Amino acid sequence: MKLTEKMSYLKGLIDGLEIDNTTKEGKALLQMSDVISELVLYVEDLQSQVDELTELCDILDENLGQVEDDIYEDDDDDDYGCDSCEGGCFDDDDEDYDFDDDDDELYEITCPTCGDTILLDEGMIEEGSMNCPNCDELLEFDYDDLTIEDFEGNAEESEDK
Repeated sequence: MKLTEKMSYLKGLIDGLEIDNTTKEGKALLQMSDVISELVLYVEDLQSQVDELTELCDILDENLGQVEDDIYEDDDDDDYGCDSCEGGCFDDDDEDYDFDDDDDELYEITCPTCGDTILLDEGMIEEGSMNCPNCDELLEFDYDDLTIEDFEGNAEESEDK
């Protein structure tokens, strides 16, 4: 039974009692009945507003889900956003690609074919090669025989020139 139906039943009971509205008790009971009737109408109005807002929130949630799908549809296939390898470049279990460590020094290289700039850490360089994520050109790194002193020597030579 709905709240409005219960209130109608209660009003019928009160009318059937033939309460004398000239006594203090009668006045109080009839006034309480009127107040309860107003509260029931107010609650019914609030409930309809809540239902309408819930429906609107559901519609907004669906629309937001569609927008998220449209924006992030390319990211569903891979873990780290690399389209050329379909997420195979970086694996969560691969210790060489631990990007959580802020102490890793990153090296910037430029692909000679497409000009794309790529950031590498030492682990990636130690692997010796990788494909450019932009053009798929094989990039090879051979630093096995070089030391820091070799780089410092080259820097001093270039300063002298």
